[in-house]
Amino acid sequence: MDPERLHRQLGGPETARLVQRLRSRLAHGRALTGSLSLAEPTDAERRAVERLLGRRPGRGSSLTVNLDDLDRVVRRSGMHVDGLAAAVQLLGGEVRVLADVRAAEAAAWRDALSPLPALGSRSAELAGWCADPGTAALVRRLGRTPEAAARLTADLVAVLGELPAAGVPLARLAARSVGDAHALDADSPVATLVLSAVRATWWRAGPLPTSAAEQRRALWDVAGVLVDELSSTVLVLNLPAAAGSRLQDLTATAAELGEPVVLTLRQIGRDRLRFRATPVYVCENPTVLAAAADRLGRACPPLVCAGGQPSTAAVRLLCGLAEQGCQLRYHGDFDWGGVRIANLLRSRMPWRPWRYDAAEYLAAAPAAASDSLRGTPVDAIWDPELTTAMRQRGVRVEEELVLDDLLLDLADGRG
Repeated sequence: MDPERLHRQLGGPETARLVQRLRSRLAHGRALTGSLSLAEPTDAERRAVERLLGRRPGRGSSLTVNLDDLDRVVRRSGMHVDGLAAAVQLLGGEVRVLADVRAAEAAAWRDALSPLPALGSRSAELAGWCADPGTAALVRRLGRTPEAAARLTADLVAVLGELPAAGVPLARLAARSVGDAHALDADSPVATLVLSAVRATWWRAGPLPTSAAEQRRALWDVAGVLVDELSSTVLVLNLPAAAGSRLQDLTATAAELGEPVVLTLRQIGRDRLRFRATPVYVCENPTVLAAAADRLGRACPPLVCAGGQPSTAAVRLLCGLAEQGCQLRYHGDFDWGGVRIANLLRSRMPWRPWRYDAAEYLAAAPAAASDSLRGTPVDAIWDPELTTAMRQRGVRVEEELVLDDLLLDLADGRG
């Protein structure tokens, strides 16, 4: 073999297009036989072919090269004893046949995705999500390569094997399942996949919140995973925690004093919630709860403040109260934001209106024309007539404006 001659005669810029076409043929699994045409050849390309084959090429608009002749030249001249195909690969590296490349890539993707059907066969709950073509497509999009997707599915299976959990903090779940406390941080690929599985498998509470952050918290919560376990809080007064429960130990002293208590998601989510079955009032604003504590103290019925947009702690607590037989009685602001909050809570747990319907709105709203009710109207799913009344009157009524009526209800146990 004479590599120097090979590079001199076939490795220069004047033969680059010819060599590239030869490599393309090999990549498509075709033998380097017959002829090959180069359109609009340059003078340099014509001279290079003339030197290789020892004869002047035609002067037409294309340059035709007989590959069988070129193969014989390569062998006889010593450029490469194995012929043209071997010479081309020595010049530019191994040529992999595209069909073989695609077959190998398809096999690699099958291996990378194989944990999904295996997981579905072990878990009846997750079987539908695992078999959904959209799940495999999501893994491919997030993984990008079979190698990365294989690591991703391994982590995914490890996390899902821990769910549903019983009040485990998110970072601890990540560290325990995949060895990285930040593996399930917001928008990480494995967190995206796990939450997709949670939504398809365990979410049964209607539409998710519109905010991406709230969606994430709600989905982790339904899977028994605590997110923001100390920063997510809920304000309560005289919580009816069952005797002997952890929450009763935490709230008993405050209840004796008739004082409000702020509970964290950690305190609510660590143990199974147990309550006495009794009516529980729910308000939107802390002002109502503070006034109830001032006016009624320990005589006030159980009262929970949703605190505007309900936190995960508030939703977890209210769901637990409803599951334990407590009848929730809800009041909020008569504005479109208040209706949205009420709808959200209604999708997560049952409650009955507490002075929160069309009749109460009309009684509280001034009859004079007003444009204080701003924003996009929302249908109140518990009372369609309320939406109609609010549209027609156009007045915003905050809880503080009907505070005296709410306190009378609490004093009498009505509502």
